[in-house]
Amino acid sequence: MHYLVTGAAGFIGFHLAAKLLSQGHSVVGLDNVNDYYDVNLKLDRLKQLENYLSFRFHKVNLQDRCGVEEVFRKHAFDVVVHLAAQAGVRYSLTNPHAYVASNLKGFLNILEGCRHGNVKHLVFASSSSVYGANTTMPFSVHQNVDHPVSLYAATKKANELMAHTYSHLYDLPCTGLRFFTVYGPWGRPDMALFLFTKAILEGNPIMVFNHGKMKRDFTYIDDIIEGVVRVANSPPSANPDWNRETPDPGTSYAPYRIYNIGNNQPVELMEFINAIEDCLGKKAEKHFLPLQPGDVPATCADIEDLERDFGFRPNTQIRDGIARFLEWYRGYYRV
Repeated sequence: MHYLVTGAAGFIGFHLAAKLLSQGHSVVGLDNVNDYYDVNLKLDRLKQLENYLSFRFHKVNLQDRCGVEEVFRKHAFDVVVHLAAQAGVRYSLTNPHAYVASNLKGFLNILEGCRHGNVKHLVFASSSSVYGANTTMPFSVHQNVDHPVSLYAATKKANELMAHTYSHLYDLPCTGLRFFTVYGPWGRPDMALFLFTKAILEGNPIMVFNHGKMKRDFTYIDDIIEGVVRVANSPPSANPDWNRETPDPGTSYAPYRIYNIGNNQPVELMEFINAIEDCLGKKAEKHFLPLQPGDVPATCADIEDLERDFGFRPNTQIRDGIARFLEWYRGYYRV
């Protein structure tokens, strides 16, 4: 099959492209390789993908309408997996315009490309952050999510609404995936595992927000990729039982679905830190701080729909996943 993977130089996009290529598919990667974090890390990911003859790469900004249109003109895609976005909750507090350009304008360009390119299935990355002020655990795709607490979350919610509109108007099969705190080798340097590891190894203090009373549904990258691949192979169809009087947010009368991909096993932040310390054989100096603006105290994914429809549930234990990340980190940075 022929795939377009946007964000191919990014953490999840790189792993997904590598998985698809290893299965014999052809993959076109799209990324602008911006400097939100270390460009060299992104370039090194791309070097891994360029070992495959069936990989092609286009350096394009999502908001470049003509550039995105050109990619869709040059290639015919069976499936588009849209992972490119301006990421980060805290960055959205100081750089809001970057999120409108990439996550809204950019997503519209992808939707238009899929519409005019007769794409059979658009899979796009949403986020657990859309649950915002919700506190009922575990978070379910059938809950209302109208109370985001960061602009990043609001753009991801907007992506879900935009995709549904195109599914309704143009019969474009769309599946949104709400990822829960992804971690693992080749991960993002702005994420907690990366930040903590770097600080501990360098003898610097780590910032422990909400005084350590956080819980996160940490999900290992291989589990995320397995879920994405399974979903990508199965375009959604209309839900015949969808009721306009009691509308279900997770399904639709249109070919549209939303799924959580999470570990369904929330881990307390202090337990997470202890696991890193144990694997490194070194204790961290901890600075305890309040909850940050735009953040939430806990996340937990209800993955009943994912398991029912695709026979899959993430199962990597946190200590196993951390150990694999640290092995990669030591090798990559020669620590």
